[in-house]
Amino acid sequence: MTQTAKTTLIATAAALLAAGVTVTTTASGWTAPAWLQGKAPVNAPVAGEAAPAATVATAAAATTLAAPAVALPPAQLPNYRAIVQTQGPAVVGITVSGLHKAGNDDGDEAPVARGGRGDDDSDPFFRFFRGIPGLRMPQQGPQPFRGQGSGFIISSDGLVLTNAHVVREAKQVTVKLSDRREFSAKVLGSDPATDIAVLKLDAKGLPTVQLGDPRQVQVGDYVLAIGAPYGFEQTATQGIVSAKGRSLPGDSVVPFIQTDAAVNPGNSGGPLFDAAGRVVGVNAQIYSQNGGFQGLAFSIPVDVALKVKDQIVAHGKVEHARLGVTLQDLSAPLASSFGLGAPDGALVSSVMPDSAAAKAGLKAGDVITAIDGEPVRVAGDVSSRVGLARPGEKLKLELWRDKSRVSETVSLGRADKDLQEASASPQGGSLGLALRPLERQELRGSGLDHGLLIERVTGPAQLAGVQPGDVLLAMNGKPVESVEQVRDALKGKPASVALLVARDGQQIFVPVRLG
Repeated sequence: MTQTAKTTLIATAAALLAAGVTVTTTASGWTAPAWLQGKAPVNAPVAGEAAPAATVATAAAATTLAAPAVALPPAQLPNYRAIVQTQGPAVVGITVSGLHKAGNDDGDEAPVARGGRGDDDSDPFFRFFRGIPGLRMPQQGPQPFRGQGSGFIISSDGLVLTNAHVVREAKQVTVKLSDRREFSAKVLGSDPATDIAVLKLDAKGLPTVQLGDPRQVQVGDYVLAIGAPYGFEQTATQGIVSAKGRSLPGDSVVPFIQTDAAVNPGNSGGPLFDAAGRVVGVNAQIYSQNGGFQGLAFSIPVDVALKVKDQIVAHGKVEHARLGVTLQDLSAPLASSFGLGAPDGALVSSVMPDSAAAKAGLKAGDVITAIDGEPVRVAGDVSSRVGLARPGEKLKLELWRDKSRVSETVSLGRADKDLQEASASPQGGSLGLALRPLERQELRGSGLDHGLLIERVTGPAQLAGVQPGDVLLAMNGKPVESVEQVRDALKGKPASVALLVARDGQQIFVPVRLG
């Protein structure tokens, strides 16, 4: 395994919750089998010769421990032809165009070439929206762009679901149906946290997809994706569900469905169907080191998308809740040290001052084992439940504290509106910090007179050792008091920056390589 691959896997396991729950994890060891370690195989005894004692003992143990094979009923392949014929007419192609501001706040070049989180194409996890054809202008000032994605119709009067990054900064959005009809679409609203957008067409009697329940989908189930990869409209690809509940870097509000159905740039926003032809997901991201499909695709569960749609249609915007804790997954040794029989639950490693969690009495060392009666297996279960809740919603938390079970009811707060991403776009990628100004009481409690709280860390900053909860005091020797100052320092696309951060009562310099 290359160092790059190792870094990617660790970053994936340590996905950070944008809704106020930070998730960390630990790495586990793996032992290669003997044939990979170069050990000589044990030869079977020749007829007439006595078998070595170790061989006999091994054979006896194998005979004793071998479990009888369980015959599984053969799975019946779904009728993909019928799914395409009945559901395909409701799958649409989306073409967008607009003017992209040069040197914009997040440092991106244009959505035709980049993912939706401010990352560049070197990030193996990226949202696969590409311009077809793409257009990037080298001159200064606003730059025109064109791009293409996919979507699907959920109501006959013209509601369309797609990804938020597909329509980001779009001035004109055109939706094309399978029968070649084209409509100008209005963006009712979009939610970057879940990457869902809702479009409205001025039409009646449109074909619609059948919606399913992603909770009923299991690993190994057949799935079908339809979209417009590289602009090839109404392209169908099939595979299976590879995993459920995946938390990706920067996207842990969403419990992604992982599949091996071939999806590529242009599939973004298209539907993922189950074997019965019901939509269970919205294709959103792929894992790729070359920009194309490499066997790992990720879809937003459609129930998540529908919750976002309901808020957008009703209010024109989406609000997310905030708990205000840092969580990590339990390992077997940690579970044992806390007196738990199994490593199920989310361990609270810190509680933010004046947060909803602090007001409810949560403490570092608590283990969240259930929310409203639903078991919590990993920290990501908490992140998705909290991130998809509304501010003010009350949750009943079952906790393991001091080797006994207790319950706490928490009234969720509102996710910070002033939480901002500070990033640059040198060859090495973005800085990878999500920052917000310290509140007055936080400044008093920390003994600092200025600084920006680091709430999320990805990319180069994470590799350099910057941690969530650090306070950024200065960059390249200059004090920083606002996110704008950080962005100004990054506009020149420096090869490296020196960050002065406060951590555990101490101040340390952290060099971060960007180029």
